[in-house]
Amino acid sequence: MAARRLLLSPLSGAPGLRRGSGSADCSQYLHRSLVPTMHYQKSLPRLPIPKLEDTVRRYLNAQKPLLDDDQFRETEELGRSFERGIGRELHEQLVAQDKQNKHTSYISGPWFDMYLSSRDSLVLNFNPFMSFNPDPKAEYNDQLTRATNMTVSAIRFLKTLRAGFLEPEVFHLNPAKSDTQTFKRLIRYVPSSLSWFGAYMVNAYPLDMSQYFRLFNSSRLPKLNRDELFTDEKAKHLLVLRNGNFYIFDVIDRDGDIVKPSEIQAHLKYILNDNSPAPAFPLAYLPSENRDIWALLRQKLLDNGNEEVLQKVDSAVFCLCLDDFPIKDLVHLSHNMLHGDGINRWYDKSFNLIITKDGNAAIHFEHSWGDGVAVLRFQNEVFKDSTQKPAVTPQSQPAAVDSSSAVQKLSFKMNDALKAGITKAKQNFDATMETLTVDYIRFKKGGKDFLKQKKISPDAVAQLSFQMAFFRQYGQTVATYESCSTAAFKHGRTETIRPASIYTKKCTEAFVMHPSKHSAEEFQQMIAECSNYHSQLTKEAAMGQGFDRHLFSLRYLAVSKGIPLPDIYQDKAHVQLNHNILSTSTLSSPSVNIGGFAPVVPDGFGVGYGVHDNWIGCVVSSYPARNAHEFLQCVHKSLEDIFQVLEGAVKLYK
Repeated sequence: MAARRLLLSPLSGAPGLRRGSGSADCSQYLHRSLVPTMHYQKSLPRLPIPKLEDTVRRYLNAQKPLLDDDQFRETEELGRSFERGIGRELHEQLVAQDKQNKHTSYISGPWFDMYLSSRDSLVLNFNPFMSFNPDPKAEYNDQLTRATNMTVSAIRFLKTLRAGFLEPEVFHLNPAKSDTQTFKRLIRYVPSSLSWFGAYMVNAYPLDMSQYFRLFNSSRLPKLNRDELFTDEKAKHLLVLRNGNFYIFDVIDRDGDIVKPSEIQAHLKYILNDNSPAPAFPLAYLPSENRDIWALLRQKLLDNGNEEVLQKVDSAVFCLCLDDFPIKDLVHLSHNMLHGDGINRWYDKSFNLIITKDGNAAIHFEHSWGDGVAVLRFQNEVFKDSTQKPAVTPQSQPAAVDSSSAVQKLSFKMNDALKAGITKAKQNFDATMETLTVDYIRFKKGGKDFLKQKKISPDAVAQLSFQMAFFRQYGQTVATYESCSTAAFKHGRTETIRPASIYTKKCTEAFVMHPSKHSAEEFQQMIAECSNYHSQLTKEAAMGQGFDRHLFSLRYLAVSKGIPLPDIYQDKAHVQLNHNILSTSTLSSPSVNIGGFAPVVPDGFGVGYGVHDNWIGCVVSSYPARNAHEFLQCVHKSLEDIFQVLEGAVKLYK
C-alpha cells in the first residue's frame, strides 16, 4: 500500500520555527503559551476535495514517465472514461458525504480504516523511527541521566498539552509579524471560530493538532479484521522494557504533578540494576505478528488471566525501552531503532522511546493514529527541554526511596498455546529481519544553502538524485512516493507528491545516457525545470490538491457501497503506479540525527533523507530484490553530477 510510509513533508518540515513562551512552573511544564493550544482548531479550513478533472489530469501526468505511448493512450482513455462516467457519480457522492461531515475531512475515516484494517505486521511495514541527536553536553549522554531527563521532559510535554499551555503548531511565512508577543496577545482574544482567519491575515498557517492527544496513554489493539485505537488518559504509570522484562511505575502523582526527577532516576536505576534474565518466552514478539494472529493470541492471553497486566501495558503513558548495548554506527542505529531484536519494544504503543547503553535515543512510532507533524513536534520539544533544562545532572544522586515497592515487574501467565505462538512469532521476526539491509551516506559537497543561492529547490534536487540513481542502477523510471502533510486543514493527514515526472525523466536520461551531448547551461536549464515542477507538485499536495487521496477515497466509496471496481483501478498502470518502488520521506530538524523506514514493497527502497545547510543525509533500506548499498553509491554520484553542473563545470565527474 502506497500510504505505509508517511513521516514528514516539506510543509511539516518546519521544525526550526521560533516559539515564544511565557513564564510557567518549569518543573511541571515546558512553557505557558499566551495562545491556548487548541485556539485555532475550531476555525481551521476544511480539506478541499479536488475537482475530478484536475485529479484525472494530475494522475495522467504522473503516469506519463512510467508508460510507453501505447500504454499511456490506453490509460488516458480509462481516465477520461472514469471522469465522464462512474468517477463523476462517485465524486458527487463523496462531495455530498463531505458536506454532511463538516467536523472532519473526507480522508480521515478512510485513512484510519486503511491502516487499522491492514493485517500486515506493524514492524517494517508501518512503524518508522526518528533518532535524536546526542545531547551537546557529552556527559549527559549517560543512559540513566538521559533516560531520566527525556522521561521528565516527555511528561512535561504531556502536562503542557493537556493544560492547554502548549504553543499551537503554526507554520509562519512571516515570523517577524506573526511569531511575536504582540500578535499572540491580540489573537488570543479573537474567538476560536475566527482565530484562523486572524493568523491568515499575517501569513501564518495554524496546523491541525487533533492527533496530539493520541501521543500518550495510547495503544493500537489487535482485533480480527480491524484493529482499534485505545487511550486511557487516567493512567499515571510509565512502561519500561529492559531485556524483554516489563516494569511499571508512576511518573505522575495523585495531585497530577510529575513525580520528583530524583525518584524517577532512582526507579530507572533500580531497573537498570535488575539482573533478571530475558524471559524464556518474550511476550514482546507477539505485536510483531500478523494482526489477526496477534488478535487471536491476545484473546488467549486475556482468557488465561492476563487482563489486568495487559491493561497496564496498553494504558501506560508511553513505553521507555532501555537497551543494554552501545551503538556501533549509523547502520546499527537504524536497525536497532527500526526493529531491534524483537524482545525490547512494544510495537503497538503510540510510541517507544528507545535509549541505548551509550545514550543514543530514538522514537519508534505506530503510524495509524498520526503522522510526522505531531511526533516531530514532540521530539523537538523533548530534545530542547531535556538539553536546555535537564531535570537531573550526571552528578545528581537518585532519591533514597524504596524502588522495590514503587516499581512493579509485570509477569504474564503463559500456557502451551501462548508459548507456541511466541516461538512462531520469534521465528517469523528473525527470518524477516534477516532480509533487511540498511545503509547510509552523507553527501558533504553542499546542501540547502548552495541550492537556495542557485534558486533551486533542495527537495527537488534530492528527489532528482534518487531518479538518476535508480536509472543508473536499473535503467528505468519507476513509481515514486513522497509524503506531504496536509495538516494545514482540519483532520488533514497526508497527500502524495509524485516526484517521477517527464522533467526528471528527461534530465535523468541526459545525465546518465548522454552526458557529453549537453552543455552545463542545458543541464542547468533541465534541473531548473525539474525544480519548478517539483515545487508546483509540492505546493499542490500541501494545499490538498494532489490526486492520490482523492482517487483513494473514490475507490473506498465504491467498495463500501458494493459498486463494481471501476476500470481505472483495474488498469495495470494504476496498479504499477501504486507499487511504490521508491518510497521517500524527508525530515530535517535540530533534534533529529537520522530517520528511516523499510521499503513498502519487496522490490523497493525505503528512502529517508534530510537536506541540511551544507550536507545531505540519506538512509536507505532494501530487501534482497534490491541493493541499498549500490543505490546509495549511485545517489552520491548523481548528487556530485548535479552540484558540479550547478557550480558551472562543463565536464562531469567520471
